[in-house]
Amino acid sequence: MEPVVDTMPIGELLDERRHLLDVAHWMLGSGIVAEHVTDEAYREWYALSEHQRDRIGAPRAWLTRVVGSISLGRLALSDRDGGPQGPVGVGSRGPSDPAPADGLGALWAGALDALTPAERAARVLNDAFGSAAEDPVSTAGPAGRDRPGPDTEPSDRARHSLRARAARPTPPRVEDELVDAVRQACADEDADRLATLLDPDAVAFYDGGGKVRTLTRPVVGGPRVARSLLTLLARHPRTTVHTRPVNGRTGLVARYDGQVAAVVCLDLAGSRVVQVWVVLNPDKLRSWNRPHA
Repeated sequence: MEPVVDTMPIGELLDERRHLLDVAHWMLGSGIVAEHVTDEAYREWYALSEHQRDRIGAPRAWLTRVVGSISLGRLALSDRDGGPQGPVGVGSRGPSDPAPADGLGALWAGALDALTPAERAARVLNDAFGSAAEDPVSTAGPAGRDRPGPDTEPSDRARHSLRARAARPTPPRVEDELVDAVRQACADEDADRLATLLDPDAVAFYDGGGKVRTLTRPVVGGPRVARSLLTLLARHPRTTVHTRPVNGRTGLVARYDGQVAAVVCLDLAGSRVVQVWVVLNPDKLRSWNRPHA
């Protein structure tokens, strides 16, 4: 199965961020400032082109050096000005500049949390791909004409998936069984079984919010989506995955060391998964880690 670049197991993803936070905290002595410095380092990462990121053989080491550089810059400013610095980094971007970050992660902030999956998709397609997304519940064209080909843009594939979902609604009982089957296939690390649960044209979106190192583009095609999910949810003694209600539907919640590390929303059509929405943004997951959650 073709590898998916930049996919990481949840454990590695969180351990990397914790490592960067520890480095910044050790150098600056403040947990709050360490958060800002770590976020700045990830902004530097996402500001690179894909080609530049691909040439970095050890991303964690690169990010550690960036955290160290930003921290040293803050310390130098603090010594010069005679006091501690605020949360603004010493890079070329100021506090009001938008983070280049994970494109979909930035788009998902705020209003998208309240939308239905179909509405969410329409908004993402419109903003992320620079095209006016079709009505996600519009009627599909004549049979055989709306199936995307191998060179179809991800936005077109996603719209196709939405039309399929509207045309083939999934009963609640089947939804529960299908989502649990996805969970079990991930737990068993069974790529072939997982692929059979996904539509051949399935699309997965990953929202890291620019605060963890994850995929920056949609993953297109059932086999590649399966690979990305199996990598993210790789079996580990400290990782657990359970079915839970997510936005009024059945989804998956992954925990690492008891803390929610990923929330996976699945859009279904008939007996297949047509779209996957993975939230990895630590800011959005805070509510899941509160005692009442």
